[in-house]
Amino acid sequence: MRVVSLTPERFDDFIALVCALADYENLDRPSIDAIERLRADAFSEHPRYWSFLALNDANEAIGYAICFETYSSFLAKPTMYLEDIFVRDDARTRGAGSALFSTVVELGRSRGCGRVDWQVLDWNTLAREFYRARGAEEMSQWMLYRITL
Repeated sequence: MRVVSLTPERFDDFIALVCALADYENLDRPSIDAIERLRADAFSEHPRYWSFLALNDANEAIGYAICFETYSSFLAKPTMYLEDIFVRDDARTRGAGSALFSTVVELGRSRGCGRVDWQVLDWNTLAREFYRARGAEEMSQWMLYRITL
């Protein structure tokens, strides 16, 4: 198993995994327009996000992570935000999730970030246990709010 950066040649693999995550979370899959925005935003001169694929020994994409930077005014440093991390159900417990997570953490470290942040659905005990096992702390005092534009 290895982790590679997303390339245009592997974009269809990436989208298949995004759709698999949507199915897992009972969400709508991305529309054709959203897929095109994902492609444009990943490969523009100034990408809006970074994505990584976990590949098995047969070179099949079995998981992905997507991340981007925000900024902390209190740390006065960027924060690496982990938007998604997902490993296909049939490929779990083989180290792909750990490798993807470590890749994002290392990217944050190499870019001078002061922390890595992410969110976990309250029902996803598997993910919550995964992060706790890696030293993450639940930020229970923070409430998520959203305005959909």
